[in-house]
Amino acid sequence: MYPRHPQSASRPSSGGDRRFSKPSFGGSPSSAQGYGRAGSSSRGSFSRGPQRSSSRGGGGRKFGEFSDISKFVNKAVITEVIEKFVPEHRFADFQIDERLKQSIITKGYVTPTPIQDRAIPHVLQGRDVVGIANTGTGKTAAFLIPLINKVLKNPREGVLIMVPTRELAIQIDDELKGFTKGLKIFSVVCVGGASMSNQIKNLRYQHNFIIGTPGRLKDLVEQKYLQHLTEFKTVVLDEADRMLDMGFINDMRFMMSKMSKERHTLFFSATMSREIEALIKDFLKEPVSISVKTGDTAKNVDQDIVKVRGKNKIDVLHDLLKEGGFTKVLVFGRTKHGVEKLSKVLIERGFKAESIHGNKNLSKRQQALKLFKAGHTQILVATDVAARGLDISDVSHVINFDLPATYEDYVHRIGRTGRGDKKGKALTFVE
Repeated sequence: MYPRHPQSASRPSSGGDRRFSKPSFGGSPSSAQGYGRAGSSSRGSFSRGPQRSSSRGGGGRKFGEFSDISKFVNKAVITEVIEKFVPEHRFADFQIDERLKQSIITKGYVTPTPIQDRAIPHVLQGRDVVGIANTGTGKTAAFLIPLINKVLKNPREGVLIMVPTRELAIQIDDELKGFTKGLKIFSVVCVGGASMSNQIKNLRYQHNFIIGTPGRLKDLVEQKYLQHLTEFKTVVLDEADRMLDMGFINDMRFMMSKMSKERHTLFFSATMSREIEALIKDFLKEPVSISVKTGDTAKNVDQDIVKVRGKNKIDVLHDLLKEGGFTKVLVFGRTKHGVEKLSKVLIERGFKAESIHGNKNLSKRQQALKLFKAGHTQILVATDVAARGLDISDVSHVINFDLPATYEDYVHRIGRTGRGDKKGKALTFVE
């Protein structure tokens, strides 16, 4: 079908940031006053700014008013709900290729997470699946493992994976490579912020997986560099709610329209909305719906507020970062400009800090993430581009320097800490 691929192609990244109107609930740029306990709070009202029009990779979210977060939980009609997880399988039990089983063993996987335990058997049977699970629960392996097996059974099988950001695309590709080492399964990452010419070149070689952001994928289709989508009979929409928020809905629909009507569709998300339910009805056929959500926020994330009044917020942040235990800190800001400015101020004050936001090119974003993941940088200051999907181990603290626009954003931000069985702490600056 394609020339032999010289190596597993992995090219970076698309996505973008949103510039939010400042919520009325929250701290001003100056102010501070010790910190107050919030328990597992954040059930107060977030009053959000005016509506914004949708645009690819930018805003895309219609800001309304958030008052009761319970309305955002369990909105979908779920056919299989897991309240208390008791695994039914071990990875050795799945009916998959022995070479793939060996790769799983090599990675140290023994017992599947809830979403893996419930989703993998259905995907292996070729069923359309809607998977709803908390962040950091292993959704990526839940679809990669059975789809790799599908490719091993039929080397001409093509899989398209659409994700909201360049970082998530690269992360999925890295995980794919970890499972397929030596199996002659190849992938191409097609995302904005990276050389399109390199991606076009890589598409000419043999590949079973295309992993990309909707905007760049659409560009490649329209410029006739990606024309064989009807041969891709399997599609994964990962972090679908985030793609909707970022204004990718038209690009998603465009890409789906170019694929075969007889396709295998997997839909993964951490949250559900009426818009998402509508997409499910349009894109999937009689899907098995699996929810393994155990609550909105991770049980092992201790959540506090930092009351900010009368002092400079950066001074308060400075004092916190000097305390013991703040070893690997992810600080969220609202705007690209604000995030960059804050990271520079922290560096001037003697901290090891990096920033990640939509105005940074791909190589700089990847370098910042690499330094933070490796522990060479204590602080990563980021916009919500880093709030979802990214798997960064051992984050000790998440600090909401600026308030998130929605409760869902809050959930995803603090989900960067307390991953797996580890404890984490989330602090939110408020007046």
